[in-house]
Amino acid sequence: MSWLILFVAGLFEIAWAIGLEYSDGFSEPIPTAGTVAALVISMVLLGKAVQDLPIGTAYAVWTGIGAVGTASLGILLFDEPATGARLLFISVIVFGIVGLHLVSGGH
Repeated sequence: MSWLILFVAGLFEIAWAIGLEYSDGFSEPIPTAGTVAALVISMVLLGKAVQDLPIGTAYAVWTGIGAVGTASLGILLFDEPATGARLLFISVIVFGIVGLHLVSGGH
């Protein structure tokens, strides 16, 4: 269950990171409120997950999910470059997340 909680925490990390773009430097009230809410939810879920998972593993997976999701959405939503090298390194992060899950006995 902790891995599922961690995964959902990572999804909320993506939400708040993308929300930063839409909040326009926290000058847009509704996107700002959504960004702050997603940040709080992400942190609470991360805190819950680390009750059962090692902090180093959980933090690396959480940030990895956030990095992959945010970089991918940056390409899709904000026309950020999708170069071969960029996609390669995003995939390296995905392999790292999967690897940490496998060696940590995650189910």
